[in-house]
Amino acid sequence: MATVVTDFDAVSVKNVNAQFKDGGTSGGARSFGCTGSVEGETESIVIEKRCAGMTKKSLAKPQKMNLTYTGHLPVAVLRDVFGLSNTGLKPGVYSYGQSSKGKEFILTGDVVDEFEDVTKLIAFPAVTSSTGLKIQSIENGAEEVAQIELEFTVLPDSAGQFYYEALVPELDDTTVAQQWHTAFSRELVEAVPVP
Repeated sequence: MATVVTDFDAVSVKNVNAQFKDGGTSGGARSFGCTGSVEGETESIVIEKRCAGMTKKSLAKPQKMNLTYTGHLPVAVLRDVFGLSNTGLKPGVYSYGQSSKGKEFILTGDVVDEFEDVTKLIAFPAVTSSTGLKIQSIENGAEEVAQIELEFTVLPDSAGQFYYEALVPELDDTTVAQQWHTAFSRELVEAVPVP
């Protein structure tokens, strides 16, 4: 490891991208738009060992993550997130209904510490919308366009992981940072065994 970062203060999130999965493989990266905020929380179950009515051991096991994203997203990205389709419709017409199914995607981003000029790469490998289609607030005469708030579920990838992060100065392999937003996968970040 080239450098060890001891302090990191998250100031902003930038360069958020989605790699939508078609048939299990991810496509090229697409900008997730103008990001206002990203927030995540792990949902866990607690396993306890009790003896004579007293808890002797306790263990929290992560089950999934819940993400909240606030921002302005491109139309095509929103259509893929919620599963809007124009199948059987005239060009330019899209619909959403009972058969709509949003696509799974990999969400990546840069969290920036502007005090130390350090970037943390973040990735959520198996993301899906956890709510139905949301229509953002539309207010006549408003001075600011409302951001849309979306809720996502992050499930574990093939390695059982929900979240990956890398502080760029700590990376020995520059390929990881170069491909993080365009071709993120477990294989990209997995250690290669030395014979």
